[in-house]
Amino acid sequence: MNKKTISKTSLFFSGLISRMEENRDFFTDITIDFKSGTKSFPAKILLGDSITLDYQAVKRTVERNGLWNIIAEEMQKYDSARIIYSERGARIVIEADDKRVNMRHEDVMAEVNKTSVVQTGREYVVNPALAKDLLTEIGILAKNGKIKNDKIRKYNQIDYFVELMQGVLKEIGDRDEYVIFDAACGKSYLSFVMNFYMREILKKKCRFIGVDYSETVIEASKRMAKNLGYNNMEFIKADLTEYTPNVRPDIVVSLHACDTATDMALALGIRAKSRAIISVPCCHKDILKQYSYEPFERLRVTEF
Repeated sequence: MNKKTISKTSLFFSGLISRMEENRDFFTDITIDFKSGTKSFPAKILLGDSITLDYQAVKRTVERNGLWNIIAEEMQKYDSARIIYSERGARIVIEADDKRVNMRHEDVMAEVNKTSVVQTGREYVVNPALAKDLLTEIGILAKNGKIKNDKIRKYNQIDYFVELMQGVLKEIGDRDEYVIFDAACGKSYLSFVMNFYMREILKKKCRFIGVDYSETVIEASKRMAKNLGYNNMEFIKADLTEYTPNVRPDIVVSLHACDTATDMALALGIRAKSRAIISVPCCHKDILKQYSYEPFERLRVTEF
């Protein structure tokens, strides 16, 4: 490619790099496809603690200011290049050759809507096509991209819960960072889906703290957060009756916390002066075993 093409591409590319740094929480990658005739030579740019360029089977750390020089040098060797910038919910494509340089924004949501999954007559807030990685990681989506039969009820619960959150967030109003506390978080389905919705759909800065007394579920939640790259989530093994967060939460949530854990979650929300508490209670099987009332015996649930 000639110098004029490379120079024009440089202007577009510098805008992508600025956007990458500004939206690092939502950024996925930049892929580049250099073409010479029918042959393609792919490259990928990733952002972690530093910028990494993966090209010709070699990964190397590069400085921001030196990145374009490397790309420009390679462009001179090829007939054309296709640069795709991807972040969650958005995609920008630059196509360059010696005839033209074109940049366009692609409608990711339109593609998502074409593949949306609608069950029980309602459209979901957390669309499985857009949240594929998340829903697969937490075990709700099968490898074929469909919701597992035994997880449909759980998915309906957490998606409806997120839908209810919309009004709560509106009432709380804009904040620099939302702090959400998940009391008796268990496998943290709710926190992961809410985090996806707030970060990647609403693009709001947020922090999630999950607490449960089970070390097994806490460790599992930590692994899933790491796999998903959700570094704004932390999980703590603690007893709700004794734990108070060191930061005032905007919202305390609790979904089906068993026995008296729901009561503990409500007490924690009050103790921590949470701006809102959202709770769906569960059974109180231990308490139910401690009393009897003859008129209600037929209503008593004896197996859990």
